[in-house]
Amino acid sequence: MSTFLEQIPIVDAHHHLWRLAGDHYPKFLGPPKDFFLGDYSALHADFMPDDYRQVSSRHNVVASVHIEAEWQRDDQLGETAWVDSVADQHGLPDIIVGHAWFDDPQVERILEGHARYPRVRGIRSKPALPGRPAADEEGRGSMRDPAWRRGYALLERHGLSWDLRVPHSQLPEAAEVIALYPNIPVVLNHTGFPWDRSEDGLSAWRRDMDHVARLPNVHLKLSELGLKDRPWDYAENRRIVLEAIELFGVERCMFASNFPVAGLRIDFNALYDAYKRMVADFSPTEQLALFHDNARRFYRI
Repeated sequence: MSTFLEQIPIVDAHHHLWRLAGDHYPKFLGPPKDFFLGDYSALHADFMPDDYRQVSSRHNVVASVHIEAEWQRDDQLGETAWVDSVADQHGLPDIIVGHAWFDDPQVERILEGHARYPRVRGIRSKPALPGRPAADEEGRGSMRDPAWRRGYALLERHGLSWDLRVPHSQLPEAAEVIALYPNIPVVLNHTGFPWDRSEDGLSAWRRDMDHVARLPNVHLKLSELGLKDRPWDYAENRRIVLEAIELFGVERCMFASNFPVAGLRIDFNALYDAYKRMVADFSPTEQLALFHDNARRFYRI
């Protein structure tokens, strides 16, 4: 690995912080819920800036983006206020992506509230997923819900981007919505969740990813390649990362950690070592784009 790549500046485009005192995170209360990485009991501990700096200490992280972490949903501005105060005290994170339900009757007030914080750049809102084919689904909170679409459209007014987190099977539907609002920047989280690693599964993933990759306002986070039922596999994940970059182009992809969640399968230093190995043959300009420049541009750091 080149010295340049070893020391490359990193904008971590996706991580979380939490303090469990106060019971603001329902996912940590009561019995465990089904989770895409399986048992998540190891996450039942505070993860604060000092913890982040400790796990990432061997890499040159120069900026980071905090993504909403499922704070109690009846207080959609509470997490942003808390993370902003943490950043004031600890100097991390640099950027905040908050949460809002787009179909909430009060969504405009909530978006206005988020936008008052100078660190806020976007919203992550997970649409309701249909229990039947998406073409037949117009239920509340889905991407076909007229109220949801009206709320989504308000992002443009407030200068906010959308962090999109859905299984890849929902990307054709997401592409329909995104195409209606081409001035809203969108970034797809977690490499589109390629959970099925069979050849048929990866073919479906590529096919679904192509629907959003065609849209110039959609970017991609190369992140969260872990699986519930097996260890983190370098060769398998390298193939996925390189195919994703081929779909979106270097100029619209950004590496991200998804820590502490990704730590259920791989530690931070090993993760970024793997990322660097995956793109060791890329040019220095391309490497800098993937680790730093694209995230900095998308989140206006």
